[in-house]
Amino acid sequence: MTPSSVVKASYWFPDGENQEQDPRTSAQTIPSDLFTHLFCAFADLDATTHEVFVPQAHESIFSTFTEIVKNRNKYVQTLLSIGGRSANNSAFASMASKQESRKSFIDSWISIARSKGFHGLDLAWEYPSNEHEMKDFGHLVRDLRSAVDAESILTRKPILLLTAAVYYSSVYKKYTYPVKVMEKSLDWVNIIAYDFYEPVSYSLFTAPTAGLHVSSNNKGPSPTPSGDSGLKQWIKDGLSENKAVMGFTYVGWGWTLENENDTGYHAPAAGVARHEGVSEDGSINYAQIVKFIGDEEATYAYDSKVVGHYCFAGKTWIGYEDNQSVVMKVKYAEQNGLLGYFAWNVGADDNTLLSTAGSSPSS
Repeated sequence: MTPSSVVKASYWFPDGENQEQDPRTSAQTIPSDLFTHLFCAFADLDATTHEVFVPQAHESIFSTFTEIVKNRNKYVQTLLSIGGRSANNSAFASMASKQESRKSFIDSWISIARSKGFHGLDLAWEYPSNEHEMKDFGHLVRDLRSAVDAESILTRKPILLLTAAVYYSSVYKKYTYPVKVMEKSLDWVNIIAYDFYEPVSYSLFTAPTAGLHVSSNNKGPSPTPSGDSGLKQWIKDGLSENKAVMGFTYVGWGWTLENENDTGYHAPAAGVARHEGVSEDGSINYAQIVKFIGDEEATYAYDSKVVGHYCFAGKTWIGYEDNQSVVMKVKYAEQNGLLGYFAWNVGADDNTLLSTAGSSPSS
C-alpha cells in the first residue's frame, strides 16, 4: 500500500457512538468522499500484556469502520490509530523499552488491523517525555517498519501504511524526536499543530489555540507555539516536507473573560467558559460553536496574521477554526510542499462545512 500523492485526512473519534448523543458523530455520517485517509481512533494498549485491544464498547463499529466509509468512497484508506491524549503514557513507555514487549504490541496491532480491514497503522503516543522514551520511540517505529514489510511479504498482502501523530514541534519539552529514524520508517508524520493553549492549564488569558503564526501581543510561554514554527523545527531536524502532514482542529476552546470590553487574543480571563456546549475542560465542537454564535448573536472575528478565529458573547470567549483558517492552512501546506493535512476530528464538524472547505480550498 502506498500513500496517495496528496493526503486529505481526518481522525474519527466515537464520542457519540453507542450513546444518546449527537448522531453527527456516527461513523455512518462521515463524508468519506472528502478524504483520502481516515484514522479510526483509538485502539488501546494493555499495560500488562503490552498487546493492543479495541475497547469493548467500540468493537462492533471498529470492525465495520472500513466497510462503512467505503460505501461512500471506495478509494478511501483507513488506519487504526492507537493512543491519544487520554492514553496511559507510562504503558507506552514500558512497552517501547524492550524488544520483546515491542514485538507483542506490533504483532497484536497488525493482527487486529488486518482482521478488521484497515489499510494502515497510526501511532498516537502523546508524547514520549524524556530522552529514554524518545530513543525507544525510535526503536518502536523502526521495528514497526520491519514488521509491516515482513508481514506483507509473508501474506502477499499490500504493505500496511505506517504513520505517527506527533507534537507540533520535533522538540517536546527539551527532548528531540528521533527524526531520522522516523523519516526512514514512516510513510508520513501527522503534526498536531493545535491545542497550544487550553483554559484549564492556561487560565489567565485567552489565546490562539491553533495559530499558524504567533500573535503580535503574545503573553504566552517562550518559545511561543505556532504551526509554522513547529513545522520549521521538524524540517530543520531532518523531516522531509513531503512526509509532513499539517493538522488543524474542529474543536475549539472556551474561556471566561474578566472584562466584556477586552475581547481579543490574550485578553484577561478567569478560567474555563461555563456555557452550554462547553465541556468541563473548556473544549467545544465546531458544530456547537456555530450554534453558540447563532443563539447568542455572538461577535466573531478572524485574525489574518495568526490565522485563527474567535467569538464572544457576554463573558464567554471561544477560540476556534472556521472556513477561512482551514483554507489558509491547507494552502500553507500546499505552498510549503507538504504531503497534505489532517483534521481532528470529523465528528465535531457542522454538516461537513470545515471538511468541505479543506477538501476544496480554491472553490
